[in-house]
Amino acid sequence: MSAPSPTQATDPKPTGGSPTSRQPQSGSGGNPITGAVSYLGGQLRQIGLFIALIVIVLFFQITTNGITLAPINVSNLVVQNSYILILAIGMVMVIIAGHIDLSVGSIVAFTGAMAGVMITQWGLPWPLAVVLCLVLGALVGAWQGFWIAYFGIPAFIVTLAGMLAFRGAAQIALQSQQISPFPQGFRDIGSGFLPAFGTTGYEPLTLVLGAVASLALIGTGLRGRATRRKYQLEDEPFLWFITKMVFTVALVMYIGFLLASYSGTPIVLVVLAVLVVAYSMVMKNSVFGRHVYAIGGNLHAAELSGVKTKRVTFLLFVNMGVIAALAGVVFTGQLNLASPSAGNGFELDAIAAVFIGGAAVTGGIGTVTGAIVGGLIIGILNNGMSILGVGTEYQSLIKGLVLLAAVAFDVFNKRRAASSGK
Repeated sequence: MSAPSPTQATDPKPTGGSPTSRQPQSGSGGNPITGAVSYLGGQLRQIGLFIALIVIVLFFQITTNGITLAPINVSNLVVQNSYILILAIGMVMVIIAGHIDLSVGSIVAFTGAMAGVMITQWGLPWPLAVVLCLVLGALVGAWQGFWIAYFGIPAFIVTLAGMLAFRGAAQIALQSQQISPFPQGFRDIGSGFLPAFGTTGYEPLTLVLGAVASLALIGTGLRGRATRRKYQLEDEPFLWFITKMVFTVALVMYIGFLLASYSGTPIVLVVLAVLVVAYSMVMKNSVFGRHVYAIGGNLHAAELSGVKTKRVTFLLFVNMGVIAALAGVVFTGQLNLASPSAGNGFELDAIAAVFIGGAAVTGGIGTVTGAIVGGLIIGILNNGMSILGVGTEYQSLIKGLVLLAAVAFDVFNKRRAASSGK
């Protein structure tokens, strides 16, 4: 018999990021506008994140004279930030559980190096090389997860050692040289597009995919709302729900039109969409996901409730290894180059994306979609400042201040919640 989820019963922290957290019944009656405003006040962290993204996009759209939302730039934004978004999906799960992984940039370099060796030197077919790289990533994650989960060494130390060790392994595999080129199929993983239908106007397949995604979002939203109301987990005001759905669908369709007017749907965007949907479902609907939240919320209480904390932690790092290997394949295919210096700083961008996206520093709170939004904020900042000709030193300064502001806002929200609960 599986152990009951301890997320609600044992977590003494605010659990705004957990899918099972109960919300105040703010919209059950009275003026719908008042109910919506009251609900938004309790969701300030999540709402503020999307508002910040919109403000940043509009700011750069104005200051760059419309370049930010030009079809070619939107397509480049997706492709150029894909590997950071992929890393953020795995990193948010690790951080929710109260750990951190500093080795992902080096794993990107190592798996990319091995892909280059397998394809160009060993002569393996590129699909087989991709599968072997993912297996290699799982083995790397298992190696680190063993020391963290079963030997009790803090994740910070183990992954710091991994950051050094796997960077060295990448240099050894490549003999400190770069490998290029790669087969077109392998390159398409990182920079290719789905087959285009038609040669003029809007690419129809992209428009169809945008419509399907919009219908899926509406269906998921309605089903989720019905489920939450059934179990009294959340009473989201109907006015806010409709506003959110209209805005989300309009945004998806707008991006679809932009992509369709350029070269269509990037293959890596399809990969990202599959990952976001799959991991969101895991974190929201599975026992494993609830146990991850429980471990991050209160490790001791989770152990007492029967959660196999060591096994969950081990699997988290195995998963992180696979995600990092996938990011390595995407990055190597995008550059058409395997380099021992690949992945430098990727771990910092992924961690920043997770914290900007609403994850708590102390664990127990965070979402996959929040991490994606955080990654997009970083990507748009990088892109917009580059277009404006801002120096790299000022870019680093601004990104650091944004990260600090996001964490400070999280701490402020916790203190406000604690003071209002007294």
